[in-house]
Amino acid sequence: MAAPSSCPARLPESVLVTQPTDTAVRIRPAAMTDAAALASLAAETFPLACPPHTTAEAIADFIARNFGVEQFVGYLADPERILLVAEPPQADDAGAAGAADAPRLLGYTMLVAGEPGDPDAARAVTARPAIEFSKVYVLAGSHGTGTGAALMRASLEAARASGAATAWLGVNEENARAIAFYERHGFAKVGDKHFVVGGRVEDDWVMEHPLVAQ
Repeated sequence: MAAPSSCPARLPESVLVTQPTDTAVRIRPAAMTDAAALASLAAETFPLACPPHTTAEAIADFIARNFGVEQFVGYLADPERILLVAEPPQADDAGAAGAADAPRLLGYTMLVAGEPGDPDAARAVTARPAIEFSKVYVLAGSHGTGTGAALMRASLEAARASGAATAWLGVNEENARAIAFYERHGFAKVGDKHFVVGGRVEDDWVMEHPLVAQ
Protein backbone atom coordinates (compact mmCIF):
# COMPACT_ATOMS: atom_id res chain seq x y z
CA MET A 1 0.00 0.00 0.00
CA ALA A 2 1.29 3.42 -0.91
CA ALA A 3 1.96 5.83 1.90
CA PRO A 4 1.65 9.61 1.83
CA SER A 5 4.81 11.58 1.25
CA SER A 6 4.56 13.04 4.74
CA CYS A 7 2.57 12.37 7.87
CA PRO A 8 -0.60 14.43 8.34
CA ALA A 9 0.01 17.72 10.12
CA ARG A 10 -2.49 18.74 12.77
CA LEU A 11 -3.47 22.40 12.82
CA PRO A 12 -1.01 24.21 15.10
CA GLU A 13 -3.68 26.35 16.74
CA SER A 14 -7.40 26.96 16.73
CA VAL A 15 -9.05 28.94 13.96
CA LEU A 16 -11.92 31.33 14.60
CA VAL A 17 -14.13 31.81 11.59
CA THR A 18 -16.81 34.53 11.66
CA GLN A 19 -19.81 33.96 9.42
CA PRO A 20 -21.66 36.62 7.40
CA THR A 21 -24.44 36.51 10.02
CA ASP A 22 -23.88 37.18 13.72
CA THR A 23 -22.74 33.59 14.31
CA ALA A 24 -19.16 32.47 14.81
CA VAL A 25 -17.61 29.07 15.23
CA ARG A 26 -14.25 27.97 16.57
CA ILE A 27 -12.47 25.15 14.73
CA ARG A 28 -9.64 23.39 16.55
CA PRO A 29 -7.79 20.06 16.53
CA ALA A 30 -9.54 17.47 18.67
CA ALA A 31 -7.78 16.50 21.92
CA MET A 32 -7.79 13.19 23.76
CA THR A 33 -10.08 14.81 26.34
CA ASP A 34 -12.69 15.19 23.56
CA ALA A 35 -13.11 11.42 23.14
CA ALA A 36 -16.34 11.13 25.13
CA ALA A 37 -17.85 14.25 23.55
CA LEU A 38 -16.90 12.97 20.09
CA ALA A 39 -18.54 9.61 20.78
CA SER A 40 -21.73 11.38 21.83
CA LEU A 41 -21.62 13.67 18.80
CA ALA A 42 -21.02 10.76 16.43
CA ALA A 43 -23.93 8.80 17.88
CA GLU A 44 -26.21 11.79 17.29
CA THR A 45 -25.02 12.71 13.81
CA PHE A 46 -24.37 9.36 12.09
CA PRO A 47 -28.10 8.63 11.63
CA LEU A 48 -28.41 11.90 9.67
CA ALA A 49 -26.29 10.40 6.87
CA CYS A 50 -28.16 7.09 6.65
CA PRO A 51 -30.72 6.37 3.93
CA PRO A 52 -34.35 6.35 5.15
CA HIS A 53 -34.61 2.57 4.85
CA THR A 54 -31.75 1.94 7.33
CA THR A 55 -33.17 0.28 10.42
CA ALA A 56 -32.69 1.64 13.93
CA GLU A 57 -31.06 -1.67 14.88
CA ALA A 58 -28.52 -1.40 12.05
CA ILE A 59 -27.67 2.17 13.00
CA ALA A 60 -27.26 1.29 16.68
CA ASP A 61 -25.00 -1.65 15.82
CA PHE A 62 -22.79 0.47 13.57
CA ILE A 63 -22.49 3.18 16.21
CA ALA A 64 -21.59 0.64 18.90
CA ARG A 65 -18.84 -0.88 16.74
CA ASN A 66 -17.34 2.33 15.38
CA PHE A 67 -18.17 5.35 17.54
CA GLY A 68 -17.56 4.42 21.17
CA VAL A 69 -15.23 6.33 23.48
CA GLU A 70 -12.61 3.59 23.16
CA GLN A 71 -12.70 3.81 19.37
CA PHE A 72 -12.25 7.58 19.45
CA VAL A 73 -9.31 7.24 21.83
CA GLY A 74 -7.73 5.03 19.17
CA TYR A 75 -8.56 7.44 16.38
CA LEU A 76 -7.06 10.36 18.30
CA ALA A 77 -3.86 8.39 18.98
CA ASP A 78 -3.41 7.42 15.31
CA PRO A 79 -0.78 9.66 13.63
CA GLU A 80 -2.37 9.02 10.24
CA ARG A 81 -5.62 10.70 11.30
CA ILE A 82 -6.56 14.34 11.72
CA LEU A 83 -9.65 15.13 13.80
CA LEU A 84 -11.04 18.66 13.91
CA VAL A 85 -13.98 19.85 15.99
CA ALA A 86 -16.32 22.82 15.75
CA GLU A 87 -17.54 24.52 18.90
CA PRO A 88 -19.00 27.87 19.95
CA PRO A 89 -16.33 30.59 20.23
CA GLN A 90 -17.03 31.03 23.95
CA ALA A 91 -15.74 27.48 24.54
CA ASP A 92 -12.41 28.86 25.79
CA ASP A 93 -14.09 30.65 28.69
CA ALA A 94 -16.39 27.74 29.47
CA GLY A 95 -13.50 25.29 29.43
CA ALA A 96 -11.63 27.39 31.95
CA ALA A 97 -14.66 27.30 34.22
CA GLY A 98 -14.75 23.52 34.20
CA ALA A 99 -15.59 20.59 31.92
CA ALA A 100 -19.15 20.36 33.25
CA ASP A 101 -19.83 23.89 32.00
CA ALA A 102 -18.16 23.43 28.60
CA PRO A 103 -20.52 23.76 25.61
CA ARG A 104 -21.14 20.71 23.46
CA LEU A 105 -19.32 20.17 20.19
CA LEU A 106 -21.21 21.29 17.08
CA GLY A 107 -19.49 19.08 14.53
CA TYR A 108 -16.33 17.20 13.62
CA THR A 109 -14.29 15.86 10.74
CA MET A 110 -11.90 12.92 10.63
CA LEU A 111 -9.30 12.75 7.87
CA VAL A 112 -7.36 9.55 7.19
CA ALA A 113 -4.12 9.63 5.19
CA GLY A 114 -2.90 6.83 2.98
CA GLU A 115 -3.98 4.59 0.14
CA PRO A 116 -7.79 4.24 -0.04
CA GLY A 117 -8.70 1.00 1.67
CA ASP A 118 -11.74 0.40 -0.53
CA PRO A 119 -10.65 -1.08 -3.90
CA ASP A 120 -13.35 0.78 -5.86
CA ALA A 121 -12.34 4.07 -4.26
CA ALA A 122 -8.66 3.31 -4.92
CA ARG A 123 -9.43 2.88 -8.62
CA ALA A 124 -11.54 6.04 -8.76
CA VAL A 125 -9.27 8.47 -6.90
CA THR A 126 -7.00 10.07 -9.46
CA ALA A 127 -3.95 11.28 -7.50
CA ARG A 128 -1.57 10.23 -4.75
CA PRO A 129 -0.84 10.79 -1.94
CA ALA A 130 -4.50 10.90 -0.96
CA ILE A 131 -6.35 11.73 2.22
CA GLU A 132 -9.88 10.54 2.96
CA PHE A 133 -12.52 12.76 4.53
CA SER A 134 -13.79 9.77 6.47
CA LYS A 135 -16.20 11.68 8.72
CA VAL A 136 -17.85 15.05 8.10
CA TYR A 137 -20.70 15.62 10.55
CA VAL A 138 -22.51 18.60 12.04
CA LEU A 139 -25.43 18.59 14.46
CA ALA A 140 -28.81 18.99 12.76
CA GLY A 141 -29.43 22.17 14.73
CA SER A 142 -26.27 23.69 13.25
CA HIS A 143 -27.18 23.00 9.62
CA GLY A 144 -27.44 26.23 7.67
CA THR A 145 -25.48 28.28 10.22
CA GLY A 146 -22.12 28.23 8.46
CA THR A 147 -20.65 25.70 10.91
CA GLY A 148 -20.26 23.01 8.27
CA ALA A 149 -18.67 25.42 5.80
CA ALA A 150 -16.17 26.65 8.40
CA LEU A 151 -15.32 23.07 9.37
CA MET A 152 -14.86 22.06 5.74
CA ARG A 153 -12.58 25.03 4.99
CA ALA A 154 -10.38 24.24 7.99
CA SER A 155 -10.33 20.54 7.06
CA LEU A 156 -9.22 21.28 3.50
CA GLU A 157 -6.52 23.54 4.92
CA ALA A 158 -5.34 20.72 7.19
CA ALA A 159 -5.43 18.26 4.28
CA ARG A 160 -3.18 20.51 2.22
CA ALA A 161 -0.82 20.97 5.16
CA SER A 162 -0.52 17.20 5.41
CA GLY A 163 1.14 17.04 2.00
CA ALA A 164 -1.71 15.18 0.32
CA ALA A 165 -2.29 15.81 -3.37
CA THR A 166 -6.00 15.07 -3.26
CA ALA A 167 -8.88 14.62 -0.83
CA TRP A 168 -11.67 12.12 -1.34
CA LEU A 169 -14.79 10.85 0.40
CA GLY A 170 -17.70 8.47 0.03
CA VAL A 171 -21.30 9.66 0.32
CA ASN A 172 -24.56 7.75 -0.04
CA GLU A 173 -26.07 8.35 -3.46
CA GLU A 174 -29.42 9.22 -1.84
CA ASN A 175 -27.95 11.93 0.42
CA ALA A 176 -28.69 14.88 -1.86
CA ARG A 177 -28.07 17.47 0.86
CA ALA A 178 -24.56 16.18 1.59
CA ILE A 179 -23.72 15.81 -2.10
CA ALA A 180 -24.72 19.43 -2.75
CA PHE A 181 -22.63 20.57 0.24
CA TYR A 182 -19.55 18.72 -1.02
CA GLU A 183 -20.01 20.07 -4.54
CA ARG A 184 -20.17 23.62 -3.19
CA HIS A 185 -16.78 23.02 -1.57
CA GLY A 186 -15.08 21.73 -4.70
CA PHE A 187 -15.66 17.97 -4.60
CA ALA A 188 -16.79 16.18 -7.78
CA LYS A 189 -17.92 12.63 -8.43
CA VAL A 190 -15.18 10.38 -9.79
CA GLY A 191 -16.65 6.92 -9.20
CA ASP A 192 -18.83 4.61 -7.12
CA LYS A 193 -18.28 2.25 -4.23
CA HIS A 194 -20.29 0.25 -1.72
CA PHE A 195 -20.85 0.66 2.01
CA VAL A 196 -22.41 -1.94 4.30
CA VAL A 197 -24.71 -1.01 7.19
CA GLY A 198 -26.66 -3.71 9.00
CA GLY A 199 -25.80 -6.30 6.36
CA ARG A 200 -27.31 -4.18 3.59
CA VAL A 201 -25.07 -2.99 0.75
CA GLU A 202 -25.53 0.72 0.04
CA ASP A 203 -24.36 2.56 -3.07
CA ASP A 204 -21.98 5.48 -2.48
CA TRP A 205 -20.52 8.13 -4.72
CA VAL A 206 -16.77 8.60 -4.56
CA MET A 207 -16.05 12.34 -4.66
CA GLU A 208 -12.65 13.97 -5.00
CA HIS A 209 -11.15 17.42 -4.39
CA PRO A 210 -7.67 18.13 -5.85
CA LEU A 211 -5.43 19.88 -3.33
CA VAL A 212 -2.65 20.91 -5.70
CA ALA A 213 -2.74 22.77 -9.02
CA GLN A 214 -3.32 20.45 -11.94
